[in-house]
Amino acid sequence: MTKGTLFLIPVPLSDNSAHKSFTAYLGDTINSIGTYIVENEKTARKFLKEAGIKIPQSDLVIHDYGKHKRNDSMVPYFKELMTGKDVGLMSEAGCPGIADPGAEVVLEAHKRGIKVVPLVGPSSILLALMASGFNGQSFTFNGYLPIDKAERGKRIKELEQIAEKNKQTQLFIETPFRNNHLFEDVLKNTAAQTLLCVATNLTGEDEYVKTMSIGQWRQERIDLHKKPTIFLLYRA
Repeated sequence: MTKGTLFLIPVPLSDNSAHKSFTAYLGDTINSIGTYIVENEKTARKFLKEAGIKIPQSDLVIHDYGKHKRNDSMVPYFKELMTGKDVGLMSEAGCPGIADPGAEVVLEAHKRGIKVVPLVGPSSILLALMASGFNGQSFTFNGYLPIDKAERGKRIKELEQIAEKNKQTQLFIETPFRNNHLFEDVLKNTAAQTLLCVATNLTGEDEYVKTMSIGQWRQERIDLHKKPTIFLLYRA
């Protein structure tokens, strides 16, 4: 039996940015798919509506892959794919599989011999790197840094050393309500000449991207509380 295709469907990063986030091909694709594997059903349905889906929402099959379901069997997610139907995978925001638990679904698809097709869309990590002015040929996304203040300070110093030694851009994030604490710790634990880029609310109406030296940032006052932010360190 022919198996279906798993389409990886990007989702807007911020409110009122749908028109920046999807292509005509994405619109065609969602109107040919009736089944989705999603991280958040409410968000997914909202995006599909914004993207112009013509299939009645009541006719869609939505498999919830939220954090409370991830230890369950993978079998239900693949029922349609294994019987020849195409399925869309959507994350909470941005690109499925990039800093996203959907990567587990993608890996399982490969194990089952299912074709995987990634669609073009916004990745906050790549958009931040593009706008930073830092090395885009060698970079590492480090995800979340330690919560413990002492461990976090140590890790920031390690990333600064790696950036200088390897001329490699270091990217990391924090839960939005802890952004200001992380920003302060970066300023405390790095040298004045080290470069820092702060990229906030990418694609949003209040998008903010700025690159300066740590010395310059120490003179700056910004509020990153509850704003999705990417931090990038580099030593030119």
